[in-house]
Amino acid sequence: MPARTIPKNYRNVTGIHASVKSEEQAMFESTLERDFITLLEFDNSIISFKVQPVEVKWTDQNGKNRSYFPDMLFKRKTKAGVEEVLVEVKYRSDLKEDWNELKPKLKAGLRYAKQHGWKFKIMTEVEIRTTLLKNAKFLRSFIRRGADREGDMELIDSKLHELKRTTPKALLEKLAYSDWDKAALLPTLWYLVGTRQIGCDLQGEQLNMNTPIYWKP
Repeated sequence: MPARTIPKNYRNVTGIHASVKSEEQAMFESTLERDFITLLEFDNSIISFKVQPVEVKWTDQNGKNRSYFPDMLFKRKTKAGVEEVLVEVKYRSDLKEDWNELKPKLKAGLRYAKQHGWKFKIMTEVEIRTTLLKNAKFLRSFIRRGADREGDMELIDSKLHELKRTTPKALLEKLAYSDWDKAALLPTLWYLVGTRQIGCDLQGEQLNMNTPIYWKP
């Protein structure tokens, strides 16, 4: 179980995010946390994550014992191996308005992370609500749905292998004559993009029919 139960909140959106990487229920207290979980789910380098995984304790300047619960702890693959990152998710406006209150908590979180050999990061809407998030949200339904037919995957891969680089629109023009057949192939094409079997810059621009795509071995 998470270190703390997330209560109902009538100011922010709370809920549970469907997750295959969360070690427990992927609960969130705001839409920003929900969006960050979406990125964690979509990132192939992320192995697993926990929501509000630990209680960080410290003593304030008045000698009073304090504690708080960082939002996430995730594990990810790197070239050097595996690293763990403790994360606090905050809106920039909240950081600015509540900085005096948040600063000692965040410093305690940083110390705690260092003691455990982890990294510590503050993630705001600037880092989270990116083009990558828009593409992740667009592609997730196709990923969950899967390819309609294995033969379609082979057909798309074979033609893209031949072309090397193209766009979804141009690829479908090569594969089908009727709009009906093109529409039938499109979900499988987006599935292959979402599962990284087709190469594409998912951070550069919002996906559309003219987005450059390329064949991956």
